[in-house]
Amino acid sequence: MTLLATSAWHGRIHTDAWTAGAAGVLDVVEPATGRVLGSVGAADRSDALAAATRAAEAQQAWARTKPEERAAVLRRAGALFEEHAGEIQDWIIRETGSIAAKAGLETHIAANECYEAAALPAHPAGDVLTSNEDRWSFARRRAAGVVSVISPFNFPLILSIRSVAPALALGNAVLLKPDPRTSVSGGVSIMRVFELAGLPAGVLQLLPGGAEVGQAVVEAPEVRVVSFTGSTAAGRKVGETAGRLLKRAHLELGGNNALIVLPGADLDLAASAGAFGSFMHQGQICMTTGRHIVHESLLQEYVERLAEKASALPVGDPSTGQVALGPIIDERQRDNIDRLVRAAKDDGAQVAAGGTYEGLFYRPTVLTGLTPRNPAWTEEIFGPVAPVLGFSTIDEAVQLANASEYGLSLGVLGEVGLAMEVADRVHTGKVHINEQTVSDEANSPFGGMGASGTGSRFGGAAANIEAFTETQWLTMRPEIARYPF
Repeated sequence: MTLLATSAWHGRIHTDAWTAGAAGVLDVVEPATGRVLGSVGAADRSDALAAATRAAEAQQAWARTKPEERAAVLRRAGALFEEHAGEIQDWIIRETGSIAAKAGLETHIAANECYEAAALPAHPAGDVLTSNEDRWSFARRRAAGVVSVISPFNFPLILSIRSVAPALALGNAVLLKPDPRTSVSGGVSIMRVFELAGLPAGVLQLLPGGAEVGQAVVEAPEVRVVSFTGSTAAGRKVGETAGRLLKRAHLELGGNNALIVLPGADLDLAASAGAFGSFMHQGQICMTTGRHIVHESLLQEYVERLAEKASALPVGDPSTGQVALGPIIDERQRDNIDRLVRAAKDDGAQVAAGGTYEGLFYRPTVLTGLTPRNPAWTEEIFGPVAPVLGFSTIDEAVQLANASEYGLSLGVLGEVGLAMEVADRVHTGKVHINEQTVSDEANSPFGGMGASGTGSRFGGAAANIEAFTETQWLTMRPEIARYPF
């Protein structure tokens, strides 16, 4: 059976069923070639508001569904992601410009997210509390209600399913608004999987569209929780709106992540880790290594080895050959990358490798000779660019790492005792010792500080239960209490 045969979803959104969107259609464009692969339906504000109302109705029955039945739906969804992995991966490669290994990672983690979520319905639903009254006292977890999930283009399947799966498992209904550039990988594939897994109609609704739809799924009265992954600028707007409407917003935003290379680190291994951290998926990852902080004793040789690796990495269409980097998602993103590289050079940086592009294919780039005020050092580039800066003392390395508005991920390469000292002093949501900055697992808490978001609200049972449930206080007496009135 074909999961993503276009006859099922071509030109449609999904509310209770596949139906035309009020805003027409969105072309699905392959960035490597510019070819139109198909189309999805485009929702408008009225679609989103109607979907929220329907979701609230469907959610009540879904929340009452036996925990084992909800868990079974999630397990079937995980199995379907595995069964149809090749088909989904092909769409990820062509729609997002991913290399095959990255597409395989997405389907693997998607299945694991569903399997991890399948355990959530069986978790304890609260606590028995002590009380000074003659009564039983409980704190119990209840489904929040309707959850809006807004996801980006770069890892569209993972960054959708990591919120969709646990929210559903805990008894919520979900409005899913994927990035319009990757609505098949980040939306249609998930919708089709849960259709086949037996999720009741209305519990998951797919609403591809632009900013108008994003605003609507935040503002809809029925929505209680918003799970947003995307840029810091857009996340601030989501957070402001949610705050004004007294809704919870879980925001996983940008990053300008540092990789600290300690004195004595193995240079071959360090350069390999640095290249992976900066160039994986063309640097279009919130966890991308955006700043290489290297001890002065290793600086020159590290730059040379990193530049050698950058120059040797093949760039091209990942659907037609074995490449290390595919295309940038679109011209706007490519132009922003190139703007920052040119600004870095204008500010005195030297290009040790790369710095050029052809079409949407940007060469992996290494910059050196920067200052901490260089725009390529201070801004999130979201492209395959590795700025390198030296340090002389551990205090200086820590200061450089912390001197950013972002705080998502940090890697430390070298002697473990010294790396542990660094780990205790950096302000970041994740620290990886002797690993680069890009890492994620379905059972691990994920999130950042500062301009990187509102903390670890993604991944892991504790974070997911906190994110997608409300706590209710419940007391009980054997008979009606007597009062002095």
